[in-house]
Amino acid sequence: MKTEGDVIVVVGDGVVLLDVAGPVQVLHAAGYRVRLASPGGRAVVSDTGIPLGAELAVEDVPETAVDTVLVPGYPTVNGHRHPPELIAHVRRLGTGARRTTSACTGAYLLAEAGLLDGRRATTHWAECAKLARSFPRVRVQPDAIYVRDGPVITSAGVTAGIDLALALVEEDHGPQVARTAAKYLVVFLQRPGGQSQFSVRSTVPPPRSAGLRQVLDAVVADPGGSHTLAAMAERLAVSERHLTRPFRREVGSTPGQYVERVRLEAAQAMLESSDAGVDTIARMCGFGSDESMRRVFLRLLGALPSAYRARFRTTTA
Repeated sequence: MKTEGDVIVVVGDGVVLLDVAGPVQVLHAAGYRVRLASPGGRAVVSDTGIPLGAELAVEDVPETAVDTVLVPGYPTVNGHRHPPELIAHVRRLGTGARRTTSACTGAYLLAEAGLLDGRRATTHWAECAKLARSFPRVRVQPDAIYVRDGPVITSAGVTAGIDLALALVEEDHGPQVARTAAKYLVVFLQRPGGQSQFSVRSTVPPPRSAGLRQVLDAVVADPGGSHTLAAMAERLAVSERHLTRPFRREVGSTPGQYVERVRLEAAQAMLESSDAGVDTIARMCGFGSDESMRRVFLRLLGALPSAYRARFRTTTA
């Protein structure tokens, strides 16, 4: 029988220490029962070389008893491969749990287990393009801090696991409990911006309307989504004209201009940090075609995407 507040963290050798420690610290502070489960119940060695003891053997955990599964990430620089038995257990537990979550590159393990097929998801910014190429059935959202799609929640790089855990606390116990935990840990309850800390969103003064704030944040969280004027107005159950007026007054631009700027910065982040092709980035960021994206880059930045990448691409890409 599932017990709310019972969290199983599935770990194996090479697991990123902060992907485990960050969420566990938040959940512990909020009163959850958190247990680590590993193959055979043995201690595992984290990416830093520090060992982590496991309370449970993952193969002995019944899927019917799991409330929340958390899958941390693993370094990908040396081509980490997940053992087939670990993938099988994640699939089994994730299928039976009330919700399944991942921190950072733990999204790869969920994808290998088939738990992200047809779903929106995110991972570390440097891995989003690779995740999209490796698992075409996953709809990768490259700038989101965390993405919820049904019972599956994935989070971005490393410390974003803390954001994920705070979101779980807020969902289960309300904003006041989550806010108390965030204050104690000296972190944001809701981190401003996305993975690339978009200047578009951060330079917009906080709108007076909660609905308008939700529209702005929805565009940043999913630049490639449907953000036509009609779609945004429908989300708020207002007319297109009614939405355009406060947009101009409080944001200083039209809805279309705001969406275009967010998509531009999403594309900039991907060009800087990934090997994805221009056509792939154009599709993921909502431009529709690489030609449309090229026109926006020329008009707003005075450079083609390829020239921008050559100038600003990070050395880690």
